[in-house]
Amino acid sequence: MNDQIQPEGSPEHEHGALGGVGADEYAAFMELAAEEGFDVEDVEGAIEEAGHGPLPVLAVVGRPNVGKSTLVNRIIGRREAVVEDKPGVTRDRVTYEAEWAGRRFKVVDTGGWEQDVLGIDASVAAQAEYAIETADAVVFVVDSTVGVTDTDEAVVRLLRKAKKPVVLCANKVDGPSGEADATALWSLGIGEPHPVSSLHGRGTGDMLDAVIEALPDAPPQTFGTAIGGPRRIALIGRPNVGKSSLLNKVANEDRVVVNELAGTTRDPVDELIELGGVTWKFVDTAGIRKRVHLQQGADYYASLRTAAAVEKAEVAVILIDSSETISVQDQRIVTSAVEAGRAIVVAFNKWDTLDEERRYYLEREIETELAQIAWAPRVNVSARTGRHMEKLVPAIETALAGWETRVPTGRLNAFLGELVAAHPHPIRGGKQPRILFGTQAGTKPPRFVLFASGFIEHGYRRFVERRLREEFGFEGTPIHISVRVREKRGRKK
Repeated sequence: MNDQIQPEGSPEHEHGALGGVGADEYAAFMELAAEEGFDVEDVEGAIEEAGHGPLPVLAVVGRPNVGKSTLVNRIIGRREAVVEDKPGVTRDRVTYEAEWAGRRFKVVDTGGWEQDVLGIDASVAAQAEYAIETADAVVFVVDSTVGVTDTDEAVVRLLRKAKKPVVLCANKVDGPSGEADATALWSLGIGEPHPVSSLHGRGTGDMLDAVIEALPDAPPQTFGTAIGGPRRIALIGRPNVGKSSLLNKVANEDRVVVNELAGTTRDPVDELIELGGVTWKFVDTAGIRKRVHLQQGADYYASLRTAAAVEKAEVAVILIDSSETISVQDQRIVTSAVEAGRAIVVAFNKWDTLDEERRYYLEREIETELAQIAWAPRVNVSARTGRHMEKLVPAIETALAGWETRVPTGRLNAFLGELVAAHPHPIRGGKQPRILFGTQAGTKPPRFVLFASGFIEHGYRRFVERRLREEFGFEGTPIHISVRVREKRGRKK
């Protein structure tokens, strides 16, 4: 087998079932799987499941108190979304994974916006728009017991403009007597109303069937592939850490803002900026440049916008104010970027203002509070003075290279064999599970499937990840590792 680490898209990557490797390598791998007692179809299924690209995105929109968060909980099958429709309630996450009829997808909950802070246009259109912008389909939730309101009609206008598939959910239909109320929603002119009780689950199956039909088999945008445009960067961080200053410094330093791309009817969303001799697309710069003067809903609005920006990007540059203690909000933003599977660079702003004592304590904070991204390139910058801005592009390029790295199956299995021999899994219950072989199922981020004789503990999986990074790099990227356990049917002779 070819033992050279391959860049994504090289000619050797031909067999889709094994992440695009050559036919000879695929045949050798499947022969190994059969020898170890695995069913070939099970192996192919595990690789296909682990190697999927970005999941289709479903946005759930609607005015307050129509049951959006309850519906999201029903869709994802667990109580995670905040169900109190009090405007301004801060959420830890706004994006969840769900599955229906064998199809996996992401759900974006747009609950929590305030109707009256800045009027219908600013609250409904602004906050729903950013979720819809990155969605592949939309569930529009209407309270069938109330009927169509002016706010509902405002959302309908937004949906028509977005030209995304829409599934109309007539919520709070708790019995046959409410069917007539649902039928009245045909008047919105956006298709068939699906009568649902998100509280009791009535009708959600039929609605989800319609959702699956509306979602594409694969998202229209393949992240990280050569699509003829610049690489996409999301500059994210909590409010007031200096994102606007950094963006302005980046753009004005070279004085080359190549273009402003109109992403919505409201304001420019993406900007093409030349930096280090390369043109980059900074996504959702409107969310950085334009201060949002909301009160109670500000934190939620920021988290929604961050999630939308990260979904569009290939690499997330996380800006942290080094003059302040690393906060829980900083950690949440880091987690959102990791869970989204993006390449990551951490930029510590205001580094030039720190004295020796603060630098010492900051290093200790980084070791403890940001341990989950110890693999991310780090740059210490000053958005105000431009100090060390030249280090940003090399860090981004390093992260993207790690994000796209592929390890040939032969080299990976040689590494795994040596690792297991030198550091076997601990014995549990009189048995010692063993990693038998593995493969890299995909990139962007790197995704591995390990096939084992028994359950592999999470601590050992983390150990394997650390050693993978030591051996093959993967700087600046999360790594996903899934394990498939061999069925108890004996080894084939």
